[in-house]
Amino acid sequence: MIQFTRPDGKTVDGYLAEPANSANAPGVVVLQEWWGLDDEVMSVADRLAKAGYRALVPDLYRGKLALEANEAEHLMNDLNFGDAASQDVRGAVQYLKATGSSKVAVTGFCMGGALTILAACNVPELDASIVWYGNPPLEYVNAEAISKPMLAHWALHDEFFAAAGVDQLEEKLKHAGVNYEFHRYDTKHAFANPKSDSRGMPPLKYDADAAKLAWDRTLDFLKKHLT
Repeated sequence: MIQFTRPDGKTVDGYLAEPANSANAPGVVVLQEWWGLDDEVMSVADRLAKAGYRALVPDLYRGKLALEANEAEHLMNDLNFGDAASQDVRGAVQYLKATGSSKVAVTGFCMGGALTILAACNVPELDASIVWYGNPPLEYVNAEAISKPMLAHWALHDEFFAAAGVDQLEEKLKHAGVNYEFHRYDTKHAFANPKSDSRGMPPLKYDADAAKLAWDRTLDFLKKHLT
């Protein structure tokens, strides 16, 4: 665990995973699902570190974790998304750049996916974004402010983020001339999280094949835009 400073001077804790050769390695800020900074999101950071990236997970809930969906919903509803994107996420990007990463991407899952889109609009220092099945209300997406490439993975049978909303987001990005790449998978929400099946929530379903394809695309995208 490390501490980094937000643009407003406040400090935030975060989990930092470093690659074997961290000198000048590009960075990725990883944003949690609505559960919090748990083992699963830290394993994502570890996976990115093994692939050669410095991966930082900011603790958006300030030490709180949810085990049940109602707890997670409560914590998510208490989160100020605008503050998290413009301060926590931006501070994390700035930290990675200040400590040796010349290029930094932001990625996030579910709630973190929605925050990734907001970060693409509000964090000028980021160099790319990767969204995993999560998007904010369209009125908060200033597509004209997105100047860096975006990759996004969506579930066609997502009960939390409907396919129609994804289509509307795509139209907005297309109209603004954003460099984006959307992929849709014949899956349910949280298909890349191996713990989805153990949550006792029918709308969540892990899909190993879709997860592998999405990860392959993600690593190709990061290599193209960060290295």
